[in-house]
Amino acid sequence: MERLAWIAENGRYTKRFAFFIGRKCRTMTVTDVAKEQRMDWHSVKELDKQYMTEQLKRAGNPAPRIIGIDEVAIRKGHVYRIIVSDLERRRPIWFGGVDRSEESLDMFYNWLKPKKTGKIRLVVMDMWRAFESSTKKNASKAAILYDKFHVLRHLQVALDTVRKQEYARLNGSDRKFIKGQKYTLLSRRENLTNDGRKNLAKLLKINKRLNTAYMLKESFGQLWDYDAEGWAKKFFENWKKSLKWQKLKPYEDFCKLIERHWDGIAAYSKPEDKVSLGYVEGLNTKIRVIQRRAYGFRDEDYFRLKILTSTLEAI
Repeated sequence: MERLAWIAENGRYTKRFAFFIGRKCRTMTVTDVAKEQRMDWHSVKELDKQYMTEQLKRAGNPAPRIIGIDEVAIRKGHVYRIIVSDLERRRPIWFGGVDRSEESLDMFYNWLKPKKTGKIRLVVMDMWRAFESSTKKNASKAAILYDKFHVLRHLQVALDTVRKQEYARLNGSDRKFIKGQKYTLLSRRENLTNDGRKNLAKLLKINKRLNTAYMLKESFGQLWDYDAEGWAKKFFENWKKSLKWQKLKPYEDFCKLIERHWDGIAAYSKPEDKVSLGYVEGLNTKIRVIQRRAYGFRDEDYFRLKILTSTLEAI
């Protein structure tokens, strides 16, 4: 059969129709598109894969200078894959590996090739040792910056531990102000409802230890506002000193964690390393939406294409 430029991989459809289906699948489920167009579910999915493959082809081969590394759980049972994003162009560029090990991240650097890997100057990641080891081995010239949101997540865990300790320490009616207030404590104040703010105010007024822990948690974000490492270090030392006599063991453990990873946290105070740290967290939210819409993906290659094209423009 003669090959024509306007014929899709499936000879029954034109490329224009395949792109039409692909654009539909950006906002609708495959099932909904199949019902609307009166097509077979598998045909819609294959046309969508052709559309996304063309999107990646037009986007070109990446040559990133600043990358973000994160993992995503693809199913229950701690089954992970690694996602690497170009933070300057704000797009995911690689999805793969078999877990979140050093060897899996090595697969990304091997895919990128040594010449392009050598041009990476900054890598944003969480404090997972496997990611750091692979990066130092494959991109030795790149600076490492720990993601602010992952650091603050450790602080939230410390605050929640204090909440649990207070609940266990108290008896009877004193417990009622703490019970069910986990997310009231951990959420940002501006995201709370009126009832949530009232409950938070009542809790902090009654429990002095939780009030101290909460105020310390809220103030710690100031660490990323400094433009010089010296000022950032001074702020952290003062914050650490304020823990004295407070008997907040989870916060003391958090301080030790920060001290062990200080270089990767303080890197953000350098003007050349001021990158948008919210993109990777936003991408995670987008991925969870993709997973919910599909009720999970059995076809991992299809899931990979959905992630890699999630921020590309429609064609």
